[in-house]
Amino acid sequence: MSLFDEPARYQPLAARMRPANLDEFVGQEHLLAAGKPLREAIEHGTLHSMIFWGPPGVGKTTLARMIAATCQVHFEAVSAVLAGVKEIRAAVARAQQNEASGGSKTLLFVDEVHRFNKAQQDAFLPYVEDGTVIFVGATTENPSFELNNALLSRARIYKLMSLSSESLRQVMRHALDDADRGLGDRALKVDDETLLKLALAADGDARRALNLLEIASDLASGDRIDDAVLTEALGGDYRRFDKGGDVFYEQISALHKAVRGSSPDAALYWFARMLDGGCDPLYIARRVVRMATEDIGNADPRALQLALGAWDVQERLGSPEGELAIAQAVVFCATAAKSNAVYTAYGRAMEDVRSHPSFDVPMHLRNAPTTMMKGMGYGKEYQYAHDYADAFVPGESYFPEPLKDATYYEPVPRGLEIQIGEKLNRLREQNRQSGFQRYPTAPNPLNGDTQEKDKQ
Repeated sequence: MSLFDEPARYQPLAARMRPANLDEFVGQEHLLAAGKPLREAIEHGTLHSMIFWGPPGVGKTTLARMIAATCQVHFEAVSAVLAGVKEIRAAVARAQQNEASGGSKTLLFVDEVHRFNKAQQDAFLPYVEDGTVIFVGATTENPSFELNNALLSRARIYKLMSLSSESLRQVMRHALDDADRGLGDRALKVDDETLLKLALAADGDARRALNLLEIASDLASGDRIDDAVLTEALGGDYRRFDKGGDVFYEQISALHKAVRGSSPDAALYWFARMLDGGCDPLYIARRVVRMATEDIGNADPRALQLALGAWDVQERLGSPEGELAIAQAVVFCATAAKSNAVYTAYGRAMEDVRSHPSFDVPMHLRNAPTTMMKGMGYGKEYQYAHDYADAFVPGESYFPEPLKDATYYEPVPRGLEIQIGEKLNRLREQNRQSGFQRYPTAPNPLNGDTQEKDKQ
């Protein structure tokens, strides 16, 4: 090469090994297997606007490029990280010019489309609507949360899944064998166990798997990637855990449901997964407190104490003592008696508060610290509970009169709530048999509504 020759531009292995056709594409069989709607649309050239939703490195960009090449349409790409409305209009103008000059339709690929704001997303709508472009967006975030309904209604969503370890090994093996685009000219010897370790480190991401393989091949002094090279290549923590994204909320949801379902082993697994992915243990501790109140409640009040204690240990001591304390709380909550009675009762009470007027506090429940207030009847006829047997006043009501018959809390027949339920039944029976009634017994339409709702 002479001094004036332009050097060939370097491309990472992952870019060089980008599949050129559907047969080379690995994974996503649920979308691209023979007979599947997306594959049929690609093979027959019947394209429509679409959203590719999935984690990084599963082939969203590759699939968009492959569709354009297979269907012989012009490809325009815009990145929401770098572009704005100006770039959108420029891409559309090129699409219009291409079609006007007798060229093909344009597939407009928008990477990270969820990063566009509402106005930027709206800018696509006229051109998607009139067919100027075939819109293909790629996102790692849940489209139903991040994309406008108007845009969603004009595109079909395809969910791409993380690649399995076997699929990742297939991708890497292909790169090792390909002498033109891959590492085939190096004649590297890599056994299946080493590829499996790389695949596990890549955690479902084909791009990451190929990047790790390329790093390892560069570090290898001979023709073999051994454990020493692998350790150096992996270096840091490669696990995927998109804090604040879908994977984050899916895993905390799985942990919560495992606790609710009394599965301590599954709960520990998801707890460990979240820690391994870099989740803040204090976040998990806070969520365990929620589990203790929402799903255990008064069936075993110790769960809340233990959850708060674990949170405190994590704040005071940090890792690893705090994580072990949280694990203890997770296991206790998973094995404890379950009750959502308080959670349900709280929801019912809030519903009544929001759906009814702001009733005044009944006079007998008002405090009367001044002579004037006493003269106005504040606190009149209040009955001090401790003056009665069991500190209970049969027939007394502590509600506003329109809600006098409302019932929210219904203990479940599990754990401590068995005893709580028995006590409440006994006290409610005393109310029914009491000759004293704080409010008249005349029917009240509001009471009826409340009772009907309680039955439901």
